Amino acid sequence: MGAVSTTASPPAPSGVTTVIQGDVGSDVGGDVGGGGVVDLVRHVEDRSPRGIAAAVARCVRAGDLAVGDRLPTVRELARALGVSPATVSGAFRALSAVGLVASRGRAGTFVLAEPAGWLPPRYRRMAAGAPARLDLSRGTPDPALLPALGPAVARAAAAARLDEAGSYLDAPLVPRLEALLRASWPFAPDRLTVVDGAMDAIGRTLEVVARYGARVAVEEPGFPPLFDLLDQLGLERVPMTLDRSGVRPDALAAALAAGAAAVVLQPRAHNPTGVSLTTTRARELAAVVRLHAARAASDEGVRQRRVVVVEDDHSGQIASSRDVSLGAHLPAQVVHVRSYSKSHGPDLRLAAVGGPAAVLDALVGRRMLGPGWTSRLLQHTLVDLLTDADALDAVADARRVYFARQRALVDALAAHGLVVTPGDGINLWVPVRDEAAALVHLEAAGVRVSPGAPYRAGPGAGEPHVRVTVGALREGTAEVAAALALAARA
Repeated sequence: MGAVSTTASPPAPSGVTTVIQGDVGSDVGGDVGGGGVVDLVRHVEDRSPRGIAAAVARCVRAGDLAVGDRLPTVRELARALGVSPATVSGAFRALSAVGLVASRGRAGTFVLAEPAGWLPPRYRRMAAGAPARLDLSRGTPDPALLPALGPAVARAAAAARLDEAGSYLDAPLVPRLEALLRASWPFAPDRLTVVDGAMDAIGRTLEVVARYGARVAVEEPGFPPLFDLLDQLGLERVPMTLDRSGVRPDALAAALAAGAAAVVLQPRAHNPTGVSLTTTRARELAAVVRLHAARAASDEGVRQRRVVVVEDDHSGQIASSRDVSLGAHLPAQVVHVRSYSKSHGPDLRLAAVGGPAAVLDALVGRRMLGPGWTSRLLQHTLVDLLTDADALDAVADARRVYFARQRALVDALAAHGLVVTPGDGINLWVPVRDEAAALVHLEAAGVRVSPGAPYRAGPGAGEPHVRVTVGALREGTAEVAAALALAARA
């Protein structure tokens, strides 16, 4: 793909040149630096959001668009391509999500250098910041509270069948683990399998149930890596607000009315707020989904796919709340994901997935063309951890300790006049007057927390907060509370 020839348009200021022409050759605006001219219209082979984004990306990687070049406005490019502004906006959002362009408000949308790091955008924002004496930003479990993996791996290796190492066609889920999962699952799923962590489970499920450009209802606030994942898959977020019982029914109804093809929610120990779904709220949300399906069925000539609810039970056995699931009311529409990373160790990379056969069979089938299955040795290790008395005691103790650490910090904050509602799990969502100022004050005190902005599902939504991983707070609670209370008022 080569650059096109220059046009006869008037000379631009030094370092600024026209970026795009319409089909009739007229200048439709949009300037770039570097002295070259790129006819984006000619390079757009597919006028969908994906196709437009791909064309711009090809131009960037071929050098026809340079770092710092300004793209045409959404309306200009839409007019030149003969598509709606929403189509171009979708393309620009996708490019922004992967770090190829950035919007600078009225100044325009500019080409960025390709990200050098391996972390997705919101992961990078969560990881940004100076090293601190006490890091409460990571959202990871306390290693001291995890059950011992070494003995469990050794016992599993000794007990595993030798012929399993070379078996490509056996079922991907070992029978003993399946039996344990079925006995503890919050509803009776058609199928169960295991994958490499909760995000792997959510991503593979969404690839089955949501096509490119589809809308997905997500919590506001929610989990930043989920938003990165949706951007990578070309899926549009539809935010749903929460209260202390979980996702609000009216918010779910509005998201479904807006065309959401899937819903992703965290049923307990919500990250970042700690909110857990109540049994009453689960019934109410299931009723909303049923009502939406009934209305869709009554519309003549409207053929809609069944909405799928994906539940991310990421905290699993360290959560103090009950394992509540919409699957108890909508078993044919719910995919429930249970992670063992926080309870038994992130390095296990294990999450169980249960739900309807149509979704799980497609997920397992696609996985057979990639990793195939999750290590059966690791599955046997998890079986050992779920049945060994010492491991069971370690997880139960961790659950009690995390609960106590969260309540201790909440009480200490209240003593400084900062009232925060405690939640479940290892994180606390702390309101502040100004996020940037709060982060600076905490860094000066040697404490690092996670900024609240990456957790926002929509632009400009919600009040400023920081997320504090109280699960890592072994000591010094009073000092941390004093620093947090001061930072919250900054």
